[in-house]
Amino acid sequence: MKKRVLLVAAKAGYQVREFDGAAERLGLELALATDRCHMLDDPWADRATPIQFEDPAAGIEALRQRGPFDGVVAVGDRPATVAAEAAVRLGLRFHTSAAARAASDKFLTRERFQAAGLPVPSYSLDPAGEPRYPCVLKPLHFSASRGVIRANNAEEFGQAAARIRKMTGGGRILVEDFIPGREFALEGIVSGGMLQTLALFDKPDPLDGPFFEETIYVTPSRETAEVRREIRAAAQKAVTALGLTNGPVHAEMRVNSQGVWMLEAAARPIGGLCARVLRFDLAHNRELSLEEILLLHAIGEDVSTAALAPGAHAVMMIPIRESGIFEGVDGVERAGSVRNVTQVEITAKKGQKLEALPEGASYLGFLFARAGTPEKAEQALRQAHQCLQTRIISALPVMK
Repeated sequence: MKKRVLLVAAKAGYQVREFDGAAERLGLELALATDRCHMLDDPWADRATPIQFEDPAAGIEALRQRGPFDGVVAVGDRPATVAAEAAVRLGLRFHTSAAARAASDKFLTRERFQAAGLPVPSYSLDPAGEPRYPCVLKPLHFSASRGVIRANNAEEFGQAAARIRKMTGGGRILVEDFIPGREFALEGIVSGGMLQTLALFDKPDPLDGPFFEETIYVTPSRETAEVRREIRAAAQKAVTALGLTNGPVHAEMRVNSQGVWMLEAAARPIGGLCARVLRFDLAHNRELSLEEILLLHAIGEDVSTAALAPGAHAVMMIPIRESGIFEGVDGVERAGSVRNVTQVEITAKKGQKLEALPEGASYLGFLFARAGTPEKAEQALRQAHQCLQTRIISALPVMK
């Protein structure tokens, strides 16, 4: 009998198809739970169990009827908190509910990091007084840099706060000192509270504001062995501080002369289609995807020998430079023919309304590259991106 894994995800998430393919390759059965409308009869044709992310109790009881399950995985911050609650009720191994909630809340994350003695910037929630400049304003629960804005003076601060409140419907705002330095991302998996680093990414583009749009990720990191050790050690401290115990972790951090500053340690894997760039060797088996590694871990298999496949791996999240209606992208074939580029995936659909950061929550698509060195992989992505010409027309104003 096939082992069954519960996947909790947003109904329109990129990654569901990736996990579905991974489960099929492994011979596993995937049961899906999403935030789809419970009043409609399978509108997405995915047989997903409807879950209300704000109040998942009823949906979890429905999942019990679909069980038993051998493991649980989640993609996205809110799905991770639901998966944590489901794991408790269904007797599955995953991060605890308290840890998943703390990891998805930027203020609670700062509180946990500070209590654990990790370096943290000065921060406050909805400050009444004047902050120190430069500072960064962040909504508590958004991801992918959405709503994150740097302010250098009082005027910019007021504009940023108003912009974030409009996005969140008046939600609370975390304000913290700007942390200079280079930014990195760590992809890992936790077993019994111990972090196993699967990949450490450089982010070669400077992320200094006023918005913080991520573009290129390259692994393996070109940093010194000492800095890589310090990053892994800080990430383990962050995992322990949050109480993350079993499951994926996507951590981000900045490094400067004062050390490693943890930004977050989310209870989920890397977002979008970025995981496609990662391939792993596991006990001399064929190359496995990140989704396959996570599924194997969820059902209790030993993945401690998983090692990043040889060479350099790089992905570019194609940025949205202006808001409007997406018409198309020219030059895709030329971009795909660039040496070391392995795939060009345009995910935006014609007629789709796109928003640039800080309001935007998506990308035009993704570029992938593999090469002998990180420098060559990064160069391939930049060259391929120059081949693309995006056609966006201004959105017509809504008539009232």
